[in-house]
Amino acid sequence: MENKKFLAFDIGGTTIKYGIIDNDLNVSDTGKVDTEHNKDNHIIEALKKLSVEFQSKYELSGIGVSTAGIVKDGSILFAGPTIPDYKGTNIEESLNKLTGLPIFVVNDVDAALLGENLAGVAQNKESVYCVALGTGIGGAYLDHDKLLSGAHAYANSIGYILYDDKSKTYYEQRASTLALERELKQYSISVIDAFEKAKKGEEPCLQVIEDWADEVASGLAEIVLLYDPETLVIGGAVSKQGDYLLDLLQRHMSKKIPDGLFKTELAIAKLTDKAQMYGAVSQFMR
Repeated sequence: MENKKFLAFDIGGTTIKYGIIDNDLNVSDTGKVDTEHNKDNHIIEALKKLSVEFQSKYELSGIGVSTAGIVKDGSILFAGPTIPDYKGTNIEESLNKLTGLPIFVVNDVDAALLGENLAGVAQNKESVYCVALGTGIGGAYLDHDKLLSGAHAYANSIGYILYDDKSKTYYEQRASTLALERELKQYSISVIDAFEKAKKGEEPCLQVIEDWADEVASGLAEIVLLYDPETLVIGGAVSKQGDYLLDLLQRHMSKKIPDGLFKTELAIAKLTDKAQMYGAVSQFMR
């Protein structure tokens, strides 16, 4: 098989990462630019400029774009306040018109799952759910190589499940790493340090981490009961806590799921910052 080259973009709230990925999943010629808060449509303009530059350097076979926001038909259907004036940006059409190449545009959590399916912990799995635990909480579901995103592309908006009327909060407002950070502020301790102390059984960190894990487990238990995936992949920076985090979540989830219904394997995302880039070009590798 000839070794084709693809240009991959990963658009976050503050930076656009990019690089060349070939058939053998080698990543080269990487770099990043600022999103500049999308002032004057900076994101699409940067993508166009870089696409032209790379197309003059390489014989490209396609361009893949992983992006924050809800994506439908290659266009941004909805974007949060971190990327102003992004809604309605038609990435696929703009880049296709400019380069004549096939373009694949996908939401960043979907991209992370596709990346893990291509080259990470979700390889050869038929049904995989991915949860990104970060400042917010995102979800993605891959069933027999097909991303399931719902009729309006709003499926897996798991950050908004489990609304609590008393506190007027959604799941992610209680279970994100940002929520954990806020809780630890009163003790002037970082999330990483709190985990280290919790591992040694030191209070109050142990109790704070246990309470947070219980909140996280509430949402994960819903996913297991609704989708019964073969594997549930945990991503985001906190996933660096590895087996300690998995054991913690497994223990709290087991209390919330009836006996015999918890067959899903929990796994930590493996590709870290490469997952989205791989996911962006995954459709060209099939």
